[in-house]
Amino acid sequence: MKIGVPKETVANERRVALTPDVAGRLAKSGLTVLVERAAGEAASFDDEAYRAAGATVVATPAEVFGQSDVVLKVQPPSSEETRLCREGIALVAVFQPSAEREAVSQLAARQVTAFSLALLPRITRAQAMDVLSSQATVAGYKAVLLAAVAAGRFFPMLVTAAGTLAPARVLVLGAGVSGLQAIATARRLGAVVSAFDVRPAVKEQVQSLGAKFLELEIGEHAEAAGGYAKQLSEETHRRELAFIAQHVKDADIVITTAAIPGQRAPVLITADAVRAMKPGALIVDLAVETGGNCELTEAGREVVRNGVLILGPLNLPSTVPYHASQMYARNISSFLSQLIKDGTLRLDFDDEIIRDTCVTHAGEVRKP
Repeated sequence: MKIGVPKETVANERRVALTPDVAGRLAKSGLTVLVERAAGEAASFDDEAYRAAGATVVATPAEVFGQSDVVLKVQPPSSEETRLCREGIALVAVFQPSAEREAVSQLAARQVTAFSLALLPRITRAQAMDVLSSQATVAGYKAVLLAAVAAGRFFPMLVTAAGTLAPARVLVLGAGVSGLQAIATARRLGAVVSAFDVRPAVKEQVQSLGAKFLELEIGEHAEAAGGYAKQLSEETHRRELAFIAQHVKDADIVITTAAIPGQRAPVLITADAVRAMKPGALIVDLAVETGGNCELTEAGREVVRNGVLILGPLNLPSTVPYHASQMYARNISSFLSQLIKDGTLRLDFDDEIIRDTCVTHAGEVRKP
């Protein structure tokens, strides 16, 4: 069986789906690994490293898509890549079917069996495959570094000959994987950190990282299946906005990470709340790709509103391509262990991992 790894074609995407060490493990297991020339170059993995690991480097994407039985990608395939797919092959990437409807239709028309790792069930057996969590870890870390560079202040308290400088006050909204990593990173840099989440269950995790947990009695269950936050009632959300506004006005840096699977990100910081913030304060909105947690965020841009700098960074994991690719490759290798048995593609749709992640199969769209 041949596993193919094309070079990513989306603008500014620097990750690669397989790193040489993981490619080497697959090759030793008896699989043939085809890697497009320079596929890992942007992530600092050169062609020679893949060859040394036992992979075969090919010159064009057509060779990868035309010869492979399973193609591994980070981003969803472009129309051109879908046309290159040999009918009947399997493809693994990360995408939301509702946001990539044209690509899904094209994959079905080409008889491609497509899997999206964005749809992995939240079960213990799937933890090693959880690309959303691994890439969220990267995003949470990098968000704090962006804030440290853009902010006009130090993060730690400094005692100098010129006097003592107070530490930065950082507020993190959302205590999922990216939020917890943001908290940990800000604490490592010496900031005073507080965090808010509608799920009371995360309080202990926040406090274990040395941050203060801001509690709001919401009077309703805020956690959906799999541990994700769910949409709140209109009245509760109004109270939530007022509560958050009270705290962002005192923050030097706010990092927002709140998301609801399959829905627009909730607005947590209104324009009025931004107007009440201190001049020189900073917001890094990690939810910008699903609409943003701040009402004034603009995707891919840095804007200043009422003296507050608002960053809307896109695809942050790609800005740390070496380690983001390593984590992704390990996730996807774990997924392949469920998909490939004894060198053969085994599609057991009674297995919830296979069933939940399969988007197209046998010419049909399985995830409307």
